[in-house]
Amino acid sequence: MKALEGVKILDFTHVQSGPTCTQLLAWFGADVIKVERPGVGDATRKQLVDVEGADSLYFTMLNHNKRSLTLNSKNETGKQVLERLVKTCDVMVENFAPGALDRMGFSWERIQELNPRMIMASVKGFGPGPYEDCKVYENVAQCAGGSASTTGFLDGPPLVTGAQIGDSGTGLHLALGIVTALFQREKTGRGQKVLAAMQDSVLNLSRVKLRDQQRLEKGPLTEYSQYGEGIPFGEATPRAGNDSGGGQPGRILKCKGWERDPNSYTYFITQAAVWQQICDVIGAPEWKEDENYATPPARLPKLNEIFGRIEQWTMTKTKFEVMDICNPLNIPVGPILSMKELAEEPSLRDTGTIVEVDHPERGKYLTVGCPVKLSDSDVAVERSPLLGEHTDEILSEVLGYSPEEISSIRESGAV
Repeated sequence: MKALEGVKILDFTHVQSGPTCTQLLAWFGADVIKVERPGVGDATRKQLVDVEGADSLYFTMLNHNKRSLTLNSKNETGKQVLERLVKTCDVMVENFAPGALDRMGFSWERIQELNPRMIMASVKGFGPGPYEDCKVYENVAQCAGGSASTTGFLDGPPLVTGAQIGDSGTGLHLALGIVTALFQREKTGRGQKVLAAMQDSVLNLSRVKLRDQQRLEKGPLTEYSQYGEGIPFGEATPRAGNDSGGGQPGRILKCKGWERDPNSYTYFITQAAVWQQICDVIGAPEWKEDENYATPPARLPKLNEIFGRIEQWTMTKTKFEVMDICNPLNIPVGPILSMKELAEEPSLRDTGTIVEVDHPERGKYLTVGCPVKLSDSDVAVERSPLLGEHTDEILSEVLGYSPEEISSIRESGAV
């Protein structure tokens, strides 16, 4: 039995944030019914197309384990089908523009009338406030949520990260909210609204920088590289390059082959507990007892010198050799792994973190599998649905329409 088996999700989401949420719920066993416009479907089906005539990787990698129902909600018969879906499903997930559901005739009050147990989950760019009606995309969320202002190097512009913390990060937050609401419904019998705003989600993921904003009011951030370089701090949390963001100083350092390979680097943390091991490994045993280096406070003004010495050593080793030498000594390091290296890593295939899926239009492709592993609920990643592939199946099995009624619905143009 799957963890969410028996839960029916009415999926009105598109692009990335909402589909990330509903795909996770589908992986955990929920029956996710993706509602799409007839003949059009999710916009990402035809975005960044790499195989002519096939759904894009953008779509396929965000819509596994779902069923596709095409439905024209502006059609009168289509609205009747939608009402039946609302009565039948447990959760509605949407990332429409603000007010879109109301204009369709499905306000929260109307949904409650149809199904008091319904949980309505929404992704929005901003929560209530001056910007709540603004359209938001991934990089806008990263900027408005505080991530970009603290990413990059001190002498450069703000930067966005390649990790989709605005879209996918918000989808993960929303999935948690939905599961929590389902759990509460078991006690109260009532549905409720769940909101995940992209700005809020990015800010949550950037919380250590809000921590530093408050610390900055008390004095300089001594673990930041600029402290040791004598550069004054301003009023806001600064960009900190590849500093660790925690109490243990860290840097990205060159490894053997860096001249040819843009990813021949390692992340190296000078954790206080293993300082003596670090000194031995890099050939600086004199630093173990030298009062100018022996304690964390003494080392803070000298981080550039210290990491420069460590980098002299890492440049004589590959990033994997650094890992092999340091890991047994509990020295925290990590190779900078490219997407090519991750795609080819056997252990990630073995755990289902990287999965090969066969698609009838595009053939085999790689995708990320479920990142959360449950011991009693294995996840088999199933391909994304073709547009409207399960329309008749859902009308019959989920909503109980007869073959004659389904024919009538099709003739009306509702699906």
